Amino acid sequence: MKVVVTGAEGLLGSDVCKVFAKDGFEVFGLSHAALDVTSIENVTRVLNDIKPEIVIHCAAYTSVDGAEEDFNTACKVNKNGTENVASWCAKNDALIVYISTDYVFYGSRNVRYKPEDTVNPINKYGESKLLGEEVVKTLCKKYYIARTSWLYGQKGNNFVTNLIGVSHSAELRIVNDQKGSPTWTCDVANALVKIIKDNKEFGIYHVCNDGSTTWYGLALKLYDLLGITANLKPCTSEVLHRVAKRPSMSVMDNGGLCRPWDEALAEFVKLYKKN
Repeated sequence: MKVVVTGAEGLLGSDVCKVFAKDGFEVFGLSHAALDVTSIENVTRVLNDIKPEIVIHCAAYTSVDGAEEDFNTACKVNKNGTENVASWCAKNDALIVYISTDYVFYGSRNVRYKPEDTVNPINKYGESKLLGEEVVKTLCKKYYIARTSWLYGQKGNNFVTNLIGVSHSAELRIVNDQKGSPTWTCDVANALVKIIKDNKEFGIYHVCNDGSTTWYGLALKLYDLLGITANLKPCTSEVLHRVAKRPSMSVMDNGGLCRPWDEALAEFVKLYKKN
């Protein structure tokens, strides 16, 4: 079965390519250079040439603060780019898997969000990704919307690998008033394989590791697993003076799709140490 992965050189896309290829799919990983999703002509030409049965749409504008300052560019990629890919899938009876985010929720409640819960983005990034969700639901009959959260992996810029790389002698102030579900990209990829192979009902799924913690709690657990002593200090979100607001609670109910976040992190660290 032919699978196209957009954004194939990114944090999530790179692991999706590896996991799906290992599971026997014929994978075509397309970087931004190979597929400009904002160009309908480019999307049509490239996908017509490959003729995939599945498109896993990982390509996205992912700068949360950047989206706040340049919403037009965020929408050009996350809404219009998604529309181009979804339109091709709809016309060619292909399945689209759209990667979304926990930031489609405002994050003001104290219970886990379910896929059917009301969405209300707290920032422009979440708004742009929600627009992408709406495009997919409007255009396609065969779709999975996979909301992820707090992603980390071996490739790309992410909280976990950034923490591993910083100097551990300096004081590190880590946010302790945002609660979410840290999620390993490999676990997302494996869950997507399961969803597709099990022919689950089309719709929205929360594809994230189970359980929750804060960024500070994640940092503590990471350094404990690494055996590193670091000077960590909890702080509030306001201390960092970020442009975009973040949800204070964006924990999602994954319906049993993925294992607990601390188990996934332990395996990630074990593999990291080997490499």
